Amino acid sequence: MYRYIVTRLLLAVPTLVGAAALVFVLLRLIPGDVCVIRLGAGGMHVDPTALAHCRQELGLNDPIIAQFLDFLGSYLTFDFGTSMWSGHPVTEEIGKRLPVSLQIALMATVIAVLIAIPLGTLSALKENSWLDHIVRMVAIAGIATPSFWLGIMSLVLVLDITYLATGKAWMPPIDFVPFWQDPLRNLSIVLLPAITVGYRYSAVTMRMTRSAMLEVMREDYIRTARAKGLLEQIVINRHALKNALLPVVTLIGIEFAFLIGGLVVTEQVFNLNGIGRLFVLAVQNQDNVLTQALTMLVVVIFVVTNLVVDLLYAWLDPRIRFS
Repeated sequence: MYRYIVTRLLLAVPTLVGAAALVFVLLRLIPGDVCVIRLGAGGMHVDPTALAHCRQELGLNDPIIAQFLDFLGSYLTFDFGTSMWSGHPVTEEIGKRLPVSLQIALMATVIAVLIAIPLGTLSALKENSWLDHIVRMVAIAGIATPSFWLGIMSLVLVLDITYLATGKAWMPPIDFVPFWQDPLRNLSIVLLPAITVGYRYSAVTMRMTRSAMLEVMREDYIRTARAKGLLEQIVINRHALKNALLPVVTLIGIEFAFLIGGLVVTEQVFNLNGIGRLFVLAVQNQDNVLTQALTMLVVVIFVVTNLVVDLLYAWLDPRIRFS
């Protein structure tokens, strides 16, 4: 097991280097000049002296190879540089926004798992029953509903309910407060976005759970377990569900990693200052340093998540052995 983990971590190195090279090249193919944007001139009447000083300060006059090697070297020392747009350290910019996206992703994952796995399993066990049709309808509605529309409707619904109940207009707080400082204020900020994201997340996972369970329940070892006289609950929990969860765990891992940087619409609807919103601002402002750092953060999260998912395979299916 330890050898497998070390091997996977070593294989992650060329993946990260390749992703860094791809991002580095693509960002420099985008038309525009960050210095022109930073000076606020819109390309008209730019002071040549100020423009040259800005490019020298940001290292844009250096050869491309030198810029890339400097970029890799800074990441090896965990020095992500300074934002080209705001002038603040990249670690500071990310550190202020990562807790928001991370908490929503974690809460949405928990909500999705608590909803999807029980309902997906129940839907498979009651195939073609009225319960199965209801679960499938809920899942299809979650997949088909646009996330921005669901977020707006949920926000409007909560505002209407609170107004009818208290007679006062209520709006969720804008400034993010960590859970350990003020749990109630924190939940008032992230709970509704987490439920909105978790519902759509659970819809996809629910469909996968149902399909996997239906496939596993038709396997020979399930019929053998029943023929031995095992209780149906033992057959489902120990033999069917564990094997059916293999593709489900893969989907959960991929969706979780995607949520870290993919909550752009949700953060916009609920006015959250998270990683997704920071991603959009970094691209709009031609902030290559910040965009590279955010992209590499997402790549690292995907690599680590895939490693965790692979290790969970061995626990779910003892036939899987890593060497």
